[in-house]
Amino acid sequence: MNKTLMNDEKHYVTLNNYLKHRFGCKVFRIPLNANFSCPNRDSSIDHTGCLYCSKSLSGDFAGKKELSFEEQFKDIKQVMEKKWHDGLYIAYLQAGTNTYADIETLRKIYNEVIELDSKIVVLSIATRPDCINEEIIALLKEIKLKKELWIELGFQTMHDDTKDYLHIGYHNQDFEKAMKLLNDNNIPVIVHIINGLPQETKEMMIETVKYLNNFVIDGIKIHMLHILKDTPLADIYEKDKFKVLTKDEFIDIAVEQLRLLNPNTVVHRITGDPVKEDLIEPLWVLKKFVVLNDIDKLMRKEKYYQGDLWQK
Repeated sequence: MNKTLMNDEKHYVTLNNYLKHRFGCKVFRIPLNANFSCPNRDSSIDHTGCLYCSKSLSGDFAGKKELSFEEQFKDIKQVMEKKWHDGLYIAYLQAGTNTYADIETLRKIYNEVIELDSKIVVLSIATRPDCINEEIIALLKEIKLKKELWIELGFQTMHDDTKDYLHIGYHNQDFEKAMKLLNDNNIPVIVHIINGLPQETKEMMIETVKYLNNFVIDGIKIHMLHILKDTPLADIYEKDKFKVLTKDEFIDIAVEQLRLLNPNTVVHRITGDPVKEDLIEPLWVLKKFVVLNDIDKLMRKEKYYQGDLWQK
């Protein structure tokens, strides 16, 4: 087990530790909004979108879409620099499906973003597995020659029945095709999963991480399901009040997932940052640092480490 990027406090590979080791200083994300749509919203696949997705297409903290990239970058950079006076940047195309447009539009956007600031060291692009194809890969390889590139893939769960229930619109076979294209072309991938999806047991959530261990996954984001106002999932929840994980249940599951995870995979996030005014449940996610501290305490107490249950 590789503990190089772990320490006495954090028994898993945090993004912060990885970036400091890699670049020698603080590196922070600048989330941008290119006003991309989604095939699950524009009727190409469906018109409802994923049932849990916010009206901002998961870009709640990205820049304002009516502003230019330059204005978005400047505004968010100023906020970040109040916390960290100096550092490098990850330009993060966050909102919507950021490979879902014609190639020339994508090329123009990607090039514009990486040229916003000389201190941008990574371009990170959030998208869906069914929006990765050979034409997209060719463009990504072109951009990769100019700037380090990450692809963030929404995966959520390995259970196709759950994906169908939530109207996600893609299946494991789409993810597998996308991962083969990305892995074969040495394009780093960060995979997003969600714990607490309706009808899923702890064992099912654990199976998702075991499934991901079959691929070359450079990073992972472990989210807790947020039930947000003005989403179809909120309407379902109001009617049948399906089970939502407690904080302790989430911590128990997340820790076991970390223990099963390849120790070389960087953990970009555990839990998330919902807009407080939009959140219906679970309210405990608003205490993000309490959750992270409790994960650390449990792993230290039991001497657990990322990857101590990992099997090649």
